[in-house]
Amino acid sequence: MKSNLLSGIYNPVDLRLLKEEQLPQLAQELRDFIIDIVSVKEGHLGASLGVVELTIALHYVFHTPEDLLVWDVGHQAYGHKILTERRENFHTNRQLGGVSGFPKREESIYDAFGVGHSSTSISAALGMAIASKLKGDFNKQHIAVIGDASIASGMAFEGLNHAGVTDANILVILNDNAIGIDPSVGALKKYLTAVKNGKNPKQNNIIKSLNFDYSGPIDGHDLRTLIKELNRLKKIKGPKFLHIVTTKGKGLQQAEENQVKYHAPGKFDASTGEIHLKSEENLPPKYQDVFGLTILDLAKKNEKIIGITPAMPSGSSLKFMMDELPDRAFDVGIAEQHAVTLAAGMATQGMIVYCNIYSTFLQRAYDQVIHDVALQNLPVIFCLDRAGLVGEDGATHHGVFDIAYLRAIPNIIIYAPINEIALQDILYTVQLASLNHPIAIRYPRGRGVLPNWGRENFANYQEITIGKANCLKNGTKTAVLSTGTIGNNVIAALNELENPESIAHYDFPFIKPLDNDLLDKTLTSFDHIITIEDGSKIGGFGSAVLEYATANNFTKKIEILGIPDSFIEHGTVIEQQHFCKIDVKSLVNLFQRL
Repeated sequence: MKSNLLSGIYNPVDLRLLKEEQLPQLAQELRDFIIDIVSVKEGHLGASLGVVELTIALHYVFHTPEDLLVWDVGHQAYGHKILTERRENFHTNRQLGGVSGFPKREESIYDAFGVGHSSTSISAALGMAIASKLKGDFNKQHIAVIGDASIASGMAFEGLNHAGVTDANILVILNDNAIGIDPSVGALKKYLTAVKNGKNPKQNNIIKSLNFDYSGPIDGHDLRTLIKELNRLKKIKGPKFLHIVTTKGKGLQQAEENQVKYHAPGKFDASTGEIHLKSEENLPPKYQDVFGLTILDLAKKNEKIIGITPAMPSGSSLKFMMDELPDRAFDVGIAEQHAVTLAAGMATQGMIVYCNIYSTFLQRAYDQVIHDVALQNLPVIFCLDRAGLVGEDGATHHGVFDIAYLRAIPNIIIYAPINEIALQDILYTVQLASLNHPIAIRYPRGRGVLPNWGRENFANYQEITIGKANCLKNGTKTAVLSTGTIGNNVIAALNELENPESIAHYDFPFIKPLDNDLLDKTLTSFDHIITIEDGSKIGGFGSAVLEYATANNFTKKIEILGIPDSFIEHGTVIEQQHFCKIDVKSLVNLFQRL
């Protein structure tokens, strides 16, 4: 019986003591280890399985952490983490206080750059390489590992464009598996497919034309070939580019056959790969599905409706519309800036454009939101999925800044529905002729609160009055003003206390414009005002209420609840809400003190 090699590896120093012929065994053990942990603890599976051989080869050939290794996005870095002093703690992956699901500088000296959003690796590694040269270190290696979906992003091309006119010691490794979270799209994907199939003339190489020393494509699962090529490239100075071909989910049959589902499959059987199905009976719908089904219904009735997503057709549920109305629903790849300006261009021609972008990723297109949409007052409809706290993905993925960063922009309307009906009805309202401003509709990850919501609700669309807030519960002394789905925590907390007479509850779905009439009433009638949001306290909904009160000489005490001035680490949404004191239990304690 072979001894277990992985158990003897604490860091890459131990790895480099192995003989090259032992590495395939190590690769199998590393795959099994990842599968065993992720099957129970959940996380990103397919991407890490696909780069097991590459991960081993990189740490075997290069002297990490002195040589700097940058993983793009970081979905694929589990093997890297396990080989770099985190194997014994890897079972805590994505849990509160445990190992982060993404590379993180403060977690390990082997994580050269913190990531979570795509297409940053080339720029970061180039920056490191130029810095090394300026410091007189000409031997340090700088490696960026980037996928074929990420390299299609504008930022990746900006990095390639700059690197090609430097003599920086940088190696870009393209991990080409034809899939990101969903299948890769676009002309570059077609080009890479032609290269892999030998149908692209050698003189037609786009990477060589950018002044990179190009090699490949090679089999990314062939350790001997990988190690030989990396050792060769190590000796070559200047910008280099290695094209490797891999299979996402390699080593687990179901993950290879269904790469979208096994990107992050949840709990599954480690031996068979079968996903443990959760009963969805009597559960509320996911907010993303409320969006996806509603926009499909509306688009069937209104031929001007367009859907756009940057590489998230499954995650946003725009896929429903893409499947039935493919000419009017677009996956533009990992290109948030392009998505926003594409939507703006369509809006100039009278189209009704729903641009669905995760809240955390709209940050990447802030200039376009201001310059191309709001400045021209184009009625683009931004549907911000994953707004608020998102749980295990942690600080890189929370959608907690959108209220603050959008509220400062003139012309934009900001709306946060409290439940599925409100989301459905605002999606209906904004495609009516009355909307003449851009609007951002923010809603969270996960399920809603109405188990009976379904397509039959489409027979009862209600037009929403822009800027109107609602009284959910009357009270005498304290007014709680909530915006969005966090209002359901307030409802639950008040229910636990048997709805005390002293506390009123108001739902403010419109953060901009605020319902000033209702604000006047609450600021006049109540001794104490509490605002609550699942966004940043600085610059958010509470700030807007406080600004209004100050400008209109109201002096009542206003207490703001929300996300504090810190990046919230990974954990469950409940744990994160508890840390921010906006979970039901914290609200019960607060209301009891009142």
